[in-house]
Amino acid sequence: MTFKAQLISLLTIVRKEITRILRIWTQTLLPPLVTQTLYFLIFGKFIGSQVSAINGVPYMSFIVPGLVMMAVISSAYGNVVSSFFGAKFQRNIEEILVSPTPEWVILAGYVTGGLIRGIAVGILVFGISLFFAHPVVHDLGIVLFFTIFTSVTFSLAALINGIFARNFDEVSFFQNFILTPLIYLGGVFYSIHSLPPGWQVFSLFNPLVYMINGFRYGFFGFSDVPVGLCALILIGLTIVLAGINLLLLKRGTGIKS
Repeated sequence: MTFKAQLISLLTIVRKEITRILRIWTQTLLPPLVTQTLYFLIFGKFIGSQVSAINGVPYMSFIVPGLVMMAVISSAYGNVVSSFFGAKFQRNIEEILVSPTPEWVILAGYVTGGLIRGIAVGILVFGISLFFAHPVVHDLGIVLFFTIFTSVTFSLAALINGIFARNFDEVSFFQNFILTPLIYLGGVFYSIHSLPPGWQVFSLFNPLVYMINGFRYGFFGFSDVPVGLCALILIGLTIVLAGINLLLLKRGTGIKS
């Protein structure tokens, strides 16, 4: 398969993903806006007004990066796992498998779809945050780096979930019982330095702590963990998950009879 043909295959998958996102925008773009608006109202406006500033940053502004990152993670993950498993369930994934499309093209196509939805939702949620707070951007490059790599990382994780899932219950299991707790325990609403020493150590085993803190550093210039370490862990996770996905796709795990 020539490079031009591979590029056409990639763009076809990406176009299908973008069309899907826009066609069902009430399911892909609207719910995160409603959910995050409620978080801003309840945790930021009502509860946050009674919480003191963290490192000199008002609590309402402090939670903005965490809530944006929460929306980015959930959207990127949800897009890929639902789209890929839907293709498996409807058996139209076989149309790709019988073609000479390389595994990396399939991987890149679905991950790009998750990346686009993650970034789009992140921008929309950040826009909503401007009605409640006035966050500053300390380093735009770091903000973009963590947005892109976090979206890619969770798109890759979602693809693994979609590959192994045999029914809709297995699709939602990871999101409900693993991803959601990791998000809430990742420092979205608090600094891990405010936790007891034992919980601080325990938090360091949560990869989302590094993503959220690295992203927050891009806004305010401070982080609970070194931003360089956050970036290294994120890059490492991306490489490992990409390798696992390529291996699973090459073997046809979960998608070939």
